Amino acid sequence: MSDINSANRLRMIVALVIAAAMALGSLWVREVLLRGAGDKASSAARTDPDYFVDNFRFVKTLPTGQARYSVAGQRMTHFPNDDSYEITLPVVKGLSVDKPAVTMTALRGTANSDASLVEMFGDVNIDRPESAQAAHLHLSSDFMQFLPDDQVMQTTHAVEIHQGATVMTGAGFYTNNATLISKLTSNVHAITQPHKH
Repeated sequence: MSDINSANRLRMIVALVIAAAMALGSLWVREVLLRGAGDKASSAARTDPDYFVDNFRFVKTLPTGQARYSVAGQRMTHFPNDDSYEITLPVVKGLSVDKPAVTMTALRGTANSDASLVEMFGDVNIDRPESAQAAHLHLSSDFMQFLPDDQVMQTTHAVEIHQGATVMTGAGFYTNNATLISKLTSNVHAITQPHKH
């Protein structure tokens, strides 16, 4: 009988050890899962930058390898919570070989993760050099949104445009370089100088 009691005790001890190991294992798995969820939650809520680059230049190319436009600046700071960038003293330049190079500058800019949306803030200046088809163009505003893949620039803010001897002001501006459509949307004023003969 003592052999039967010893065998029963051994089975009970083995069963208790297995049950305790399973309980500890499930607690460990729960703790690992909770830690993983906490790390993801803390990185999603993170608002501080994770890296920056000084004196940078990013060039977007066409599938053919031809440069389409560049974004440069004094400092680019990356924010991981929304994968966006803040740019100090941004310079955006169109690099088309068949059109005059348009250059945009500002005090500050932001860009989404693939630079398909660039917003310029403070002392925004846009220049297109004189060409055989058109006089030099200068546009100034305090805000401009640029969609480089769509070749669109737009703002709801006040703008002032100088082209040759013509000066135009207004609120709200839209231009599409692909369709060559530009418009001022409200409170438009224009001054043109007479041609000299």
